[in-house]
Amino acid sequence: MRTAINRADGENPSAANGIAKPDSGAYGSDALGQPDQEAAPPATSTSGFTNITSDNLADDHSGPPLETDERRGAAPDHEKRNLVKRVHATAGGNAARTDAASDEKQYFMPQGWGLMGLFMLVAVVLAGLVALTMPSSTVLISGAGAVALAGLGRYSQKLERREGAPFLLRIFLMVLSVPMPMFLFGLTMALWALAGNVNWYWAVGSIVALNIAGTTLLKDRLVSSFCLSVAAWSGLVVVDGTGEAFTALAAGSLVLLVITRYQRRKGIVILKEEEARERIRNRAEDILRDYEETGQGWFWESDRRGRITYLTTGVAQTIGQEKSALIGRPFGELFDLGDINRESERTLTFQLSARSAFKELAVRAASSAEERWWSVSGRPIYDNFGNFVGFRGSGTDLTEKRRSQQNESRLAHFDSLTGLANRFQMSQTMEKILSAPQEMHRECSVMLLDLDRFKHVNDTLGHPAGDALLKQVAQRLNRTVGKAGRVGRIGGDEFQVILAGRADRTQLAQLSKDVIHSLSQPYSIDGQRVVIGASVGIAVSPDNGVSDEALIRNADLALYAAKDGGRGRHHFYADDLHSAAEERTKLENDLRDAIAAGDLELYYQPQVNTKTEQISGFEALVRWKHATQGWLSPEKFIPVAEDTGLITALGEWAIRTACHDLARWPDNLRCAVNVSPLQFANPNLPTVVTNAIAQAGIAPGRLELEITESVFLNDSDNTDAMFASLKRIGVRLALDDFGTGYSSLGYLKTAPFDKIKIDKSFISGATEPGNRNGAIIAAITSLAEALDMDTTAEGVETLDELELVNSLGCSHVQGYIYARPLSAQATLTRIGEGLDAHAVGPKSHRAPRYTTLRKVSVEHEGTSYQGTIRNISVTGARIEGLWNVPEGTRFTIALSSADVITCIARWSKNEKMGVEFDHPLELANNGTIVALDIGETNAKPVMRRSA
Repeated sequence: MRTAINRADGENPSAANGIAKPDSGAYGSDALGQPDQEAAPPATSTSGFTNITSDNLADDHSGPPLETDERRGAAPDHEKRNLVKRVHATAGGNAARTDAASDEKQYFMPQGWGLMGLFMLVAVVLAGLVALTMPSSTVLISGAGAVALAGLGRYSQKLERREGAPFLLRIFLMVLSVPMPMFLFGLTMALWALAGNVNWYWAVGSIVALNIAGTTLLKDRLVSSFCLSVAAWSGLVVVDGTGEAFTALAAGSLVLLVITRYQRRKGIVILKEEEARERIRNRAEDILRDYEETGQGWFWESDRRGRITYLTTGVAQTIGQEKSALIGRPFGELFDLGDINRESERTLTFQLSARSAFKELAVRAASSAEERWWSVSGRPIYDNFGNFVGFRGSGTDLTEKRRSQQNESRLAHFDSLTGLANRFQMSQTMEKILSAPQEMHRECSVMLLDLDRFKHVNDTLGHPAGDALLKQVAQRLNRTVGKAGRVGRIGGDEFQVILAGRADRTQLAQLSKDVIHSLSQPYSIDGQRVVIGASVGIAVSPDNGVSDEALIRNADLALYAAKDGGRGRHHFYADDLHSAAEERTKLENDLRDAIAAGDLELYYQPQVNTKTEQISGFEALVRWKHATQGWLSPEKFIPVAEDTGLITALGEWAIRTACHDLARWPDNLRCAVNVSPLQFANPNLPTVVTNAIAQAGIAPGRLELEITESVFLNDSDNTDAMFASLKRIGVRLALDDFGTGYSSLGYLKTAPFDKIKIDKSFISGATEPGNRNGAIIAAITSLAEALDMDTTAEGVETLDELELVNSLGCSHVQGYIYARPLSAQATLTRIGEGLDAHAVGPKSHRAPRYTTLRKVSVEHEGTSYQGTIRNISVTGARIEGLWNVPEGTRFTIALSSADVITCIARWSKNEKMGVEFDHPLELANNGTIVALDIGETNAKPVMRRSA
């Protein structure tokens, strides 16, 4: 195999050293303005074959024709040999060069050994010029002999290389041409220095220099190098003639011998490695030949203009054209791209124009005879200066496996429901952009979208309706984004948009608003009108991350911020969002430790019977005094517990603790404990409740479990079974927060509830004029009475609210009007004082007030005054800056350029006055007053609620 390669290289030099350049050929000076050298550093191809450069892949017409290979569609042998050599450039280099170097090492003298005579002559002449004297006859004779014998090395190395030269003759020629002249040169310099004509330093330096020159020429010829070094110093030792000199020579020779033996062993190892690489080269050539001859695979290369510079012969035969006619033509002409141009980035045209690597791209061959499909792979090639010079790759036949591969590819890269790119393909797209060779091409933007209220649709209308809705959402999203970016569905109701290149924040904000507006328009699902919303989180590379993971994480944080800000809005990533996420993670860890260490407490809020005005029971409320943050609101850590699954352990602890405390209360008192949907779905809940009741030794009917409406969103069979198990235990069941979740009257007729709790959102403001909450409360109490259920009004804080719920028939009241939550010990003390309850609180409800500091323009009868709002609610405000305003005076206040309201002064004292608005202000979802919001999506609230 190796001989064949060398012979072919010799017969056809162009196959090894270069290629003929047609007008549109390889990367020569006509195409790139550079000499015909390697177009790019070695790199790994997506096809699995590496380091195939343009100078070896180009078509070679100078070699002898190989009829057999041409008929079978395979590349000629000299082309395949060039391919193999480039494939293994990093492993072993050019095969002919390696063989020549290996054969050369078997001779004692290199081909340029005659140069040693010239080196010795120059050294002697320089020594004479330095000494400015003629050497003695003895010195002159020995020097001339050294130069002559070294010069004869030119002919000695040729005699050594004659075929059939005896080994002893080769040894004689080596001794005559290598150690002998070196011995005479050393003798010459030593005698000359001994005569006093040449400095000893000069003499020794000349010997060292000639020794280095000779060793360099001999390279890895260990025997010759050993003899050269020993002979170089032998002449000096002979002239010296002392025993010490001979001893030093012997010691040095021994050391040199040891080094020579070590180098010989190392050389054997290197030789074996070279032989292994040679076997790899030979095997690769056989594999490459077989691969092309089977017709299943082929190779291609194009220049920077997309013109073909190399192509396997079988491809030309497949499409019915001559190979020579295809060289120089656009690469795309090999394929029929009409059927796949609609697939955007996956099309060959897109990949080539984007100069991005592609792998196993299915394309149809431009063959009129029959339909053939190929899987094409390629990668961009860059020169040493980072300039794009073309593409290189491979292809395989996909005709027989086309249908199955299409199905598999679609499942692997596209969402089966919506047809959008799936999470995997979106990740690949992101990686392509972020790993682009040039930094300017790594810029992109990522938008994460989450549908608002989709779960409600899915749960109320069913999963088929949810799937139909997702399809319509995908269509709208595609239309809105268009060609600006790639749209994908990454799971559930979450979508992702990737926009390549740098985009202005204003443009991103506008696109986000367009997306939100489009997705918020009504849908028609099975004849029903459905309205949802969307929230968008945005992260930009490289500002917010340079990796796929970082960008997705930061866009996700921005999405959470958008949802927390009221949904239906967009939010850009900011560094403080990451801090909030870290704070949440720390809170989660602290909560886990608190549950394990028993640092949580149960507080109890009284529930009062409206007829007897006595305490009938308590509701257990979890409280947590953090080691560093103090008392934390349940609204802060309960959502964390629900998201992380800690709510199950927390709920079990609450049930056990409540039963333990309940055992110390009078038998006529009950205790209500909240049960989360996650805990309700746990099959072990009945066991937990039974064990807690048994350990506390209480009657089951004294324990009341409060359950929210969301439990009905799960499997109905399991839900009914759980209700039945709990009722068999004997505990009471209360429907908590009725009317605020996914309310349905249907489950009230089947679920065995004993009580309905009216949420405080219906109680708050129920006494205000025009508020319809009272009618809702009346309806709930009537329904509960008809179903023989108790009712508890939560969050009653004022006397007028207490009077209202009493008049509407609520059986129980819970709220600050009677008592705030009490610790376990304080609860025992309160029970010991008696069960009578007395209402204490403000007379009427007042809208929540917010502190602010805002300059406003106050106008009265055409005269404008400057004032400052110090606190404000949706119904009125306190204004400073106007003195002694008469009660009943009407004003017009400009809260902003777009919001002007009318009001009336209700009281005034010195420079302060209180005004009442003619119409209530609008509250945003995040609790801020819309008229005072600065209007920016990323803005933080400018107000805080007064204590």
